Parts: sequence; structure tokens; C-alpha cells
Amino acid sequence: MSSVLTDLFPHPIVQAPMAGGVSVPQLAAAVSDAGGLGFLAAGYKTADGMYQEIKQLRGLTSRPFGVNLFLPQPETADPAAVDVYAHQLAGEASWYETELGDPESGRDDGYDAKLAVLLDNPVPVVSFHFGVPAREVIDSLHRVGTLTFVTATTAEEARAVERAGADVVIAQGVEAGGHQGTHRDLLETDGSGIGLLSLVAQVRESVGIPIVAAGGIMRGGQIAAVCAAGARAAQLGTAFVAAHESGAHALHKQALTNPLFARTELTRAFSGRPARALVNRFVREHGPYAPAAYPQVHHLTAPLRKAAAKAGDAQGLALWAGQGHRMARELPAGQLVEVLVAELASARTALSAGGAR
Repeated sequence: MSSVLTDLFPHPIVQAPMAGGVSVPQLAAAVSDAGGLGFLAAGYKTADGMYQEIKQLRGLTSRPFGVNLFLPQPETADPAAVDVYAHQLAGEASWYETELGDPESGRDDGYDAKLAVLLDNPVPVVSFHFGVPAREVIDSLHRVGTLTFVTATTAEEARAVERAGADVVIAQGVEAGGHQGTHRDLLETDGSGIGLLSLVAQVRESVGIPIVAAGGIMRGGQIAAVCAAGARAAQLGTAFVAAHESGAHALHKQALTNPLFARTELTRAFSGRPARALVNRFVREHGPYAPAAYPQVHHLTAPLRKAAAKAGDAQGLALWAGQGHRMARELPAGQLVEVLVAELASARTALSAGGAR
């Protein structure tokens, strides 16, 4: 790995920041203590909520960690389309005996307030999703000693990340679970995502900053593959959803390997932005009609997802998962890191032996 990364974490393993309650301090601490880089997800939290989790994490580990922020989104949603979708979801609200959320609950996710906290109380790494932060934001984080990671889903986006002065680009392949970190949300690009190995190769030829590869990675051999393609480390999300310390709902953990959920697909059903989830009833019935309206749709469906969780109904949950979900292992997070490191070493040995023939 590049020294900028090895100084932070000895093993090329980053735990993806998963918003919605999965990336709790206990998970991040376990990963960091095992030699990876644990992450907190600030998305959907208040600035104070984020700060409290940072304080809790610092009480659990002395190792470096990261915090992820969502970039504010432009006001491009069609209010009429959101209203139509709300009408379609009325039956869900009735079924779960709840009200739909207010789609205008907020568009910026408290971005400025969270940045202010992170500048006053610096953390080792801050990463960004859904766009590129302004150069002055990256510079201000650098001044307080924070490294910056930014997600990109194309080589063009990766070049924008480098121009902004970020330290690391996270190349996110279409295989990744959860939200695609595209810099612009365009309906015409739905379904045009790039596979991870092709993306890493393209980004490697486009930028000079280190690459962290993300998307469907569940085994150490896959980490070896993306590193051979040009990445310096791998970011794993779904692999850690099933970990003992994960804050994911028990139904979510079970669904990863439940034959009832045979596949994943990118859907706008829950949030209005493309995100990869296990296909359940909600995705089948509403995915084809969900508008491009993030975060309005996220706010609209939030009470439905909460009610489905309370009812123990996996068919109404956002079961975020990457394409490798069937390979999930229910282990303590630290042990999972150890297993991945052993698999990585074995894969590298096999590659070296093959090259020596």
C-alpha cells in the first residue's frame, strides 16, 4: 500500500461506512483494532449524533478510523413525480399502520454542521459520497490533519476527485451494495455502471492518487485481484453487515444468505437514488415506478422501513447488499479481518508461485 495508507492501517482492508445504523462504533473499533480501517457513517444523523458516535468510538479504540459524509444534492426532483409516488405508497402506509414521511425533511443532511464538528474535533479520515467536496473543504480538512477519501464510479469522476485535492479515490464498481456514489444522479445513466476490475484499471490509468476498490468484495482472493489491478486497498461493506458487531437488523443479516432472496438489483424504490438491494416485495412492486428524487423518497419511505422492521417483515426493508452477498460470513469483525488477511496472503503466494513457473 501507499505510505499514506499504511501509516493508517497495516492491512489493505477498509470497512465501508454504511448509513442507517449498520456502521456502529463497535464495528468500526473492531475493524481498526484488527489492522483495517473502521468507518462511521454520518449519513442521516444529526451533527451531534455523529459527534457522540465519534466520542464513543474513541473510547473503544486508539487506532485510526474514518467518518463518511453525504454531499448535499441539487434540487432536481420533480415534486409532481414525488406526489405520484407518495400516492402509490399509500397502501404500504395503511398496511404498516403508519404515516408516510415528509419528503421535504431536508436536502443537505446537515452537511455544514457536520463539517464544523469535524474541523473542531479532527478525525484521521473523512470520506465523501454523492459528489466531490469543494477544494476549500478538502484544504480545510488537510489543515487540521485529516486525510480525505472521495467515491468515484467512473474514470471521469476520479479525475474530478484528484483535481479537488483529495488524498484517495474510492473506485466503486456496480457490484457494490447500497447507494452508488455517482456524482450526478441521471436517469439516463441507470444500468450503465462499470464492473469493479474494469473500473480500477481505468481509474489507475487516469489518476495518480491511491485507489481503494469497492464493490462485491467478500474474500481475500478478491482483495488480491483488485490490488493486482492497481488498487492499494479494498473497501468491504456487505462482508461486514453480517459481522457480530454490525448494527444491521437481524432480518437483514439473515437475508444475505437466505435462499428466499435470490438476487440483488439497483433500485430507486427506497431512496430515489440507485442503490443495490436484495430483491424483495417492496423492490418488485415499487422499484419500477420510483422517481429520481433523493433524498425526498428516502424521507418519504423512512417510516415504512421503520414499521417493517418493527413488524419483523423483511419484505418491506431496504436490504442493502452487494452482488457477493451469498458469501457473507457471520463472524466477529476482528476475526473476519484476520480471515481476509490470511486469504489475501494465500492468494498472493499462489500468484507468485504461478509467476515463477
